[in-house]
Amino acid sequence: MKRIFTLTFILSLTALPMHAAVTPEEAANTIILTETGVKNLKIEMVEVEETEFEETVFSLGRIQAIPERRAVVASRIPGRIVELKTTLGTMVAANADVARLESRQAGDPPPSIWLKAPASGLITESAARIGEPVDPDKVLLEITDLAEVYATARVPEHLAGKLKPGSVAHIAVAALPGEKFDGTLLRFGTAADKASGTIEAIFSLPNPSLALRPDMRAEFSIVLAKREGVMSVPRLALQGDALSRTVYRKHYDESLKNTFVRVAVEVGVMNDRFVEVTSGLLAGDEVVTTGAYSLGFAGKGSVSLKEALDAAHGHEHAEDGSEMTAAQKAAKTSAKGGDGHEHGGVFSTVTIFSLASNGLLLVLLVVAMLRKPKVDEVVAVKTEVQP
Repeated sequence: MKRIFTLTFILSLTALPMHAAVTPEEAANTIILTETGVKNLKIEMVEVEETEFEETVFSLGRIQAIPERRAVVASRIPGRIVELKTTLGTMVAANADVARLESRQAGDPPPSIWLKAPASGLITESAARIGEPVDPDKVLLEITDLAEVYATARVPEHLAGKLKPGSVAHIAVAALPGEKFDGTLLRFGTAADKASGTIEAIFSLPNPSLALRPDMRAEFSIVLAKREGVMSVPRLALQGDALSRTVYRKHYDESLKNTFVRVAVEVGVMNDRFVEVTSGLLAGDEVVTTGAYSLGFAGKGSVSLKEALDAAHGHEHAEDGSEMTAAQKAAKTSAKGGDGHEHGGVFSTVTIFSLASNGLLLVLLVVAMLRKPKVDEVVAVKTEVQP
């Protein structure tokens, strides 16, 4: 039995092809770019890792000024404005001169006073005009301190119970693309909207750059829960539709530069920035983010997989990028003459010598095994010889 197993093993070794570098499916989904192609597509990659994942809910809302941070400029005496040092949309400092008021009292010239800013901030409303009469009950300027603002979101009522003061929201403002702000939930509105079934959630939002202005439209990703150890990738890396999700992964063969493989993945929960990957990727894989959408229109790229592998490994591969089998190599060699041109069906000297040597070795091995006596027969002979 042992002899039969050994013979079968040896015969199988002579018949097995070399291990394939890539599978046919992987070869069909491989894209190889030149350095110029990578730069033109602006390819960027990130490494897949297990991180803290946030489950969020999306909502719309607006930026609002904090009422307590508003101040007005008015006069205690009647008169008319004869000079202005500020206009709508400009910043003023506390106690700065903003307008000079000429009194209605008699005089040559009539007495005048400077009206000062009661607080620092942005001039958000202005009713002051040079020469315009002023009465004590008239508001000339409104100054709003925008160092901190409110971001008010309309949250569905059934989700409001999952939020508590201190909950965080990632806020994107349409007027400031590319910027992200984090707000903290302060409180809910005093009443829900019957028509929409939502309630206002008011978030405090620092605004040190003063870029956020009242009534700007905002998009909210409100964090409902967090989970540790979740494998995820940026949403920018995810391609395809709901039935077929894919990403472009960097090829495992380090010698293949600028080579990417389209990989099917199964996804779980998504938030505004990341998507949970439940199958298809391993920690440490590098996936394309910026440029992933453009790769879908790049076809096979500007370099074939066979050419790239030939150059990287220093030997010839099959058209699909796999390692050539012994049979494929023999067929290719037999199709070529000594001058490297094809001569249908003529075997080269090297091929004939190799086949003859392998055949002779196999015959000798089989003969040696057949001539070797079985252990059971040797024991039987010894038993008969004994008196």
